[in-house]
Amino acid sequence: MAKLKTAYFCQNCGTQYSQWMGQCKNCGQWNTLVEEVVEKPNSKAVPFSKTKQHVINIIEVETSEEPRIKTPSEELNRVLGGGIVLGSVTLIGGEPGIGKSTLLLQLALKMKKKIFYVSGEESASQIKMRADRLTDIQNPNCFLFTETSLEKILHEAKKLEPDFMIIDSIQTLQSQLIESSPGTVSQIRECSNEIIKYAKENSIPVFLVGHITKDGQIAGPKVLEHMVDVVLNFDGDRNHLFRLLRANKNRFGSTSEIGIYEMISQGLKEIKNPSEILITKKFEELSGNSVAVTLEGNRPMLLEIQALVSTAVYGTPQRSSTGFDSKRLNMLLAVLEKRAGFQLGAKDVFLNITGGIKTDDPALDLAVIASVLSSNEDIAISEHYCFAGEIGLSGEIRPVAQAEQRITEAEKLGYEKIFISNLNKLPKKKFGIKIEEVSKIEDFHERLF
Repeated sequence: MAKLKTAYFCQNCGTQYSQWMGQCKNCGQWNTLVEEVVEKPNSKAVPFSKTKQHVINIIEVETSEEPRIKTPSEELNRVLGGGIVLGSVTLIGGEPGIGKSTLLLQLALKMKKKIFYVSGEESASQIKMRADRLTDIQNPNCFLFTETSLEKILHEAKKLEPDFMIIDSIQTLQSQLIESSPGTVSQIRECSNEIIKYAKENSIPVFLVGHITKDGQIAGPKVLEHMVDVVLNFDGDRNHLFRLLRANKNRFGSTSEIGIYEMISQGLKEIKNPSEILITKKFEELSGNSVAVTLEGNRPMLLEIQALVSTAVYGTPQRSSTGFDSKRLNMLLAVLEKRAGFQLGAKDVFLNITGGIKTDDPALDLAVIASVLSSNEDIAISEHYCFAGEIGLSGEIRPVAQAEQRITEAEKLGYEKIFISNLNKLPKKKFGIKIEEVSKIEDFHERLF
């Protein structure tokens, strides 16, 4: 078989080289040269497409809703925007052992479709053992293929004509047209391009599992995320049971929705109401605990915030946070000291969001402030209070988006009072929960304690 014509390109400045070298001579950067395909064998340049295209006014374009396949997982449907679009290619990444393969295997076993499950990491017996552990439901139309050769996989797929295809993982595939080893940039790009082409031509949805680097990014070229239609990130703390499925990119829906699962011995279990599970039922009131009302997409959730403030015994105060941005915590502590006069500069501050949940909603600021002040003064906050507000650099409490939904969720779970900004524009209707409107941190401190 004829070889591809390849060259090495600097990912920083784009300079082309005929062979690999450690440093780019043009920009001076190290380890930036990556092999890329320049010309395929027997390829002839086609100046124009065979299909006649013409310029059209956007007003004249006819649109139709994309047909979707509903999956047995309501959480997955929510993240994808209502289901899987025909011909779409979805890339799902996450830490090793977080549950990517488990999620897709459960999907393959429960869907009443012809599934083509390709694994380059596990044998058929290993997959079967995991399938028996996950569920008693066995899909008679689920076909396994343990192979890493791209050409063999596409050949079998064309023979089988499946309704749905899963590849675990894209880093294990290898094309015969490129001599580099699996997982390299050129292999991932070439294999992904051929799979996407197959999916679009045959209107078959494809799920690709992707490994991630130590920085949390999907391994391989960044162009891989641009090529696919949907990029999902499956994350969570492996020491906790909860897993969050987020959409970093979605051409067919919103990227603000999340799916929440619980890892149990039988696989991944969907969490319908996460607020009731994430909030600890305390038998006694302890200082440093508060409840924040956050929002993920259109889904309100209640999270428990824990803070511990103590005297720094080692000289330099420590600042540590789990599930919350440490830089934002430092900013909030600086606002407390500068604007409100609380002396926290010589104290250790530790913050934790229970359940292993990570979120960047600014509405958590008010609950973080409440937990820090509660632990600092050793005064417990009532377990019937909750908080939703953003803190500004001047110490003001700023309004949050969709405050009505947050209030309704807190009311539904039986909370008696919610602290929010007085700048929130609330509808003129009566809520079953008392709304405490505050404007400054000093005002908030006086009303809270």
